[in-house]
Parts: sequence; structure tokens; C-alpha cells
Amino acid sequence: MATGKPHYNAVIDLPFGRIAVCADSDGLSLILPVTRRVGLKKADNVVARETCRQLRAYISNPGFRFSVPLTHNGTPFQNRVWRALRRIPDDNTVSYGELAEKLQTSARAVGNACRRNPLPIVVPCHRVVARNGVGGYMGKRNGAALQMKQWLLRHEAGA
Repeated sequence: MATGKPHYNAVIDLPFGRIAVCADSDGLSLILPVTRRVGLKKADNVVARETCRQLRAYISNPGFRFSVPLTHNGTPFQNRVWRALRRIPDDNTVSYGELAEKLQTSARAVGNACRRNPLPIVVPCHRVVARNGVGGYMGKRNGAALQMKQWLLRHEAGA
């Protein structure tokens, strides 16, 4: 009988909060910030274990390059934006407008694709910022999500 609780393959603590990981033998499909009410969970499969190892490696070294296989699904446009996000160098940011210009689309469309990114950190949507300021993160303009983005940007800047 289903309990209504989501199934996570791992839940770990990172300096900016608790992260849930969903993965199967084919690859990583979701990284989701969760509250501390969600209990820690040891990885229950190889890809989840490797994802957790790579997330911790990134925390130790902001220049770490993720190599875990990805199985997230998106529209063709979202996939194009997410590929572009993975090409943004470490310790670098680009504005929504700049990325939109490169992709020949609108800043709003880029922002919507970033908001729907199921793999924050690994697909670094935190590196996309507003023209004047940090912008939002995961569809939020304040709170824990924005604090996570600010932490990630400071981490990559070496602060």
C-alpha cells in the first residue's frame, strides 16, 4: 500500500541544507532540496551512492566536474538550455538575457527552463543570474532556495 511519501534513493546533508537524490541503474533523475523533517537515508543503489560521492566531492572542491549519468526528462528546448548550463565554466555566471541571446530565445524562456531543472548543482542553473543581482532559484525569489543559490555562488567564487 502506498503511503503517499516520495521515494528517495538517498538523502544527505550538505552545508546549505538537506538534499534528496532519485536515481536508478540508468542514471540520476532528480536532486531535490528537502527540509530537515525528511530523514537522512543511505544510498540504496550504485548511481545514488556515486551521486552522493560526487556531491561531497563538489563541496570539497568547487571545480569538481560531475560525471554521473543523467536520465532527467525535459522538452527539447529545456534539454538545450540544460546542456548550455553544463557548459558555463565554474566560478562564472551568465545573465538570463545573455544565455537567451546565445540560444536565440527569450530570457523568460531560459528562466522557465532553469526553474524546471530537475538536477540543480549537477546542471548548474545557479550560475544564471539576473542582469541586476542574483535573481531567483528553483522558482523562488527568497528563502531557502535563494540562500542555496547564494551559497553555491560564494562556494564557486572561493569565498
